[in-house]
Amino acid sequence: MCDVPKHKIEMMAIQDSLDVLSGKWKIAIISSLCYYNKRRFSDILNDVVGISNKMLSKELKDLEMNMLIRRTVLSTQPITVQYELTEHGLSLRTIINNLTEWGIMHRKKVVEK
Repeated sequence: MCDVPKHKIEMMAIQDSLDVLSGKWKIAIISSLCYYNKRRFSDILNDVVGISNKMLSKELKDLEMNMLIRRTVLSTQPITVQYELTEHGLSLRTIINNLTEWGIMHRKKVVEK
């Protein structure tokens, strides 16, 4: 890695990040968990407008596999499943906040055009 230029290493890191977070839904799911800490499947389904049950299930499995979220089965009747960000997932909170700020600024800029 020593002979690889710094910008190449940084571009690889960006690609790694995009591979984990890419797609239409992952950032929205992570955002929901940033705002509410612990959420049930149905809560996330309501937060993420337009996502189907099947797609949410798939995306949650991906995020769990990448150690960004934790799935906990509670012994209630009926059984409740709860999702929350792991410590590693919580490291995305700053990025979510920055995206929120940028999105607000961008919307204002486009609307004022």
